[in-house]
Amino acid sequence: MKKLWLALWVCAALLPRAAALSAAAAVTMDADTGETLFAENADSRLPMASTTKIMTALVALGEGDLDRVYTVKKQYAAVEGSSMYLEEGERLTLRDTLYGLLLSSGNDAAAAVAGECGGERAFVDKMNAKARELGLTDTRFENPSGLPSDGHYTTARELAKITAAALRDPVFRDIVSTKTCTAAGRTLVNHNRLLSLYEDAIGVKTGFTRAAGRCLVSAAERNGRTVIAVTLNDPDDWNDHIALLDDAFSRYSEVTLHEKGDTLAQTQVFGGETDRAELVAESTVTAYLLPGEQDRLRRVRYGEKFCYAPVVRAAAAGTVEYRLGDAVIASDRLKYGGEVLLAQEKRGLLDRLRQRLAG
Repeated sequence: MKKLWLALWVCAALLPRAAALSAAAAVTMDADTGETLFAENADSRLPMASTTKIMTALVALGEGDLDRVYTVKKQYAAVEGSSMYLEEGERLTLRDTLYGLLLSSGNDAAAAVAGECGGERAFVDKMNAKARELGLTDTRFENPSGLPSDGHYTTARELAKITAAALRDPVFRDIVSTKTCTAAGRTLVNHNRLLSLYEDAIGVKTGFTRAAGRCLVSAAERNGRTVIAVTLNDPDDWNDHIALLDDAFSRYSEVTLHEKGDTLAQTQVFGGETDRAELVAESTVTAYLLPGEQDRLRRVRYGEKFCYAPVVRAAAAGTVEYRLGDAVIASDRLKYGGEVLLAQEKRGLLDRLRQRLAG
């Protein structure tokens, strides 16, 4: 019996902390490849509160002209709930409003963004169109803020996909990683405590309503890989996200993709003693990969498809990238691995030309 209890204890200790989540739904996902690392009720339709604003920001960033100045309308300032405290008649930029949207989770900021990007109804239509563009089938928006509405929902998995798309925008990435800033004359503090609690955190968004409970989307970057974690209706979200992210990163292992000096390709040479030149790696390159990813890597070379002699050893010869789908996992510069002299007849021609010029 003691041996049985010991075995059960060891098994429990080896299980990821994610197995004891308090969330109604959760997922972790690789931001670059879209691979799901952990899922629990990840496809259940649930309200998502202010994590809605990730899509609000994504659509607004696609509208452009973030430094355009607008005047706050009465209906923007009057919106209920969390606020960046917009005042009717004040003037500010859409960029500053996005900081208020994503750091302070301002519902007034969401109304202003939507209102200044075509009007709320048209803007919500754009949010739903963006969801369809991303291939989402279990996500629907009825407002830009996340206020409760029966037809306003997503899933943990689809919210992670929205976040992955948003993180590809450098402006979004910069905003959600900001802990505090001054915008439009006011100090804005990011509600996302993980930026202080988790060393590798880079964002993303909190949310809460009574109907949705505590909702949290986080992202962290380690060893060149970015992981997104999503929990919906989770009373212990800070601790759960730390556990989810730790569990996700533990799944990656360092793999050597090539060593310095390895021959990675050849290129055609015209006018030389030989018609091929080796292209070698400038550095040793490693990457952190999930099980099975190395077999799916594609090595893509960039540079001229051919060259003319003479070829000088160690001269720049382009670059190489390792890709998983469209995601670049690692890269390196290429050099010529040896010298290729001009063909004998061309060297003789040059020698005769030099003699004539000297004579």
